[in-house]
Amino acid sequence: MTVLYEDNHLIIVNKASSEIVQGDKTGDKPMSEMVKDYLREKYNKPGNVFCGVTHRLDRPTSGVVIFAKTSKALTRLNKMFKDDEVEKVYWAIVQNRPPKKEDILTHFLIKNERINKSSAFDIEKPNTKKAILHYSLIAQSDNYFLLHVDLETGRHHQIRVQLSRVGCPIKGDLKYGAKRSNRDGSISLHARSVSFIHPVSLQKIEVEAPVPDDALWKALVQSVK
Repeated sequence: MTVLYEDNHLIIVNKASSEIVQGDKTGDKPMSEMVKDYLREKYNKPGNVFCGVTHRLDRPTSGVVIFAKTSKALTRLNKMFKDDEVEKVYWAIVQNRPPKKEDILTHFLIKNERINKSSAFDIEKPNTKKAILHYSLIAQSDNYFLLHVDLETGRHHQIRVQLSRVGCPIKGDLKYGAKRSNRDGSISLHARSVSFIHPVSLQKIEVEAPVPDDALWKALVQSVK
């Protein structure tokens, strides 16, 4: 966990692929507790520290996560996420060349709670939710392609399942069709940046997260035009 931005109301961090945002059945220490420890130490606060979770990233995904340091900021940020007022950009490394250099993908997703996996359909079916994303190809190596992804909706495993649906599974994502896992258990999906109007100061906030310390990520980033 690396702190990217902090003020009186917010703290924005860069999540490593091994970290979890909130506690789960693994019992591993979540980032919400790591942030509390960081705030206790930095501000010498012996008691309870407020840290509100505003959104989540899948465990094997890296990148930007926003936490609220005050209840006022948490309430307002929750509404902003609900109203799609936080712009999030993702970068994804995929195994296959996408069908087009850039495109808008629209699918209908349904989540299987038992196996924690979503399925994508080209037409609407009962209990599905519409999912829309925009992607563009921004760099490539001999074997991999780097996509810039903007989400119009926020569905369960949306980027993973939609890219897989068009024949471009994310590198390392065995759940959605990758040929092999990444050595560190990650998938090559990175929440690259967020931009939004600060819920209290009303200033424009733009934060970018460095990509993982990995040779392929770094090589692809260097070739981004």
